[in-house]
Amino acid sequence: MSKGFRGGFGQKSGGGGNNMQKMMQQAQQLQREMEKEQAELSEKEFEGTAGGGMVKLTMNGAHKLTAIEIKPEVVDPDDVEMLQDLIVAAFNDCNEKIEAENEEKMGKYTQGLPF
Repeated sequence: MSKGFRGGFGQKSGGGGNNMQKMMQQAQQLQREMEKEQAELSEKEFEGTAGGGMVKLTMNGAHKLTAIEIKPEVVDPDDVEMLQDLIVAAFNDCNEKIEAENEEKMGKYTQGLPF
């Protein structure tokens, strides 16, 4: 047998296990904070508009459409394509707002991580 081997790991470092435990606790706390912010974001409502407010969509942070408003004057049976384009534009506007807030809220958790 080799002299000086006492078995066990981390004994010589003076509390290496405590550091690992502390890191795990911090990671769990961070995960709880992220989950809380994700839940808050998914419940928040966002509004997207197009055509100067002629089409307005409301979505939640989970990207679920919750309401749509279309002004009657934009409904032209001879130009359905314009209405379709306005709906798509309002939808994209709303999605961009959700993504921007998501990046603002959640970006602080992923900052500096090697992705």
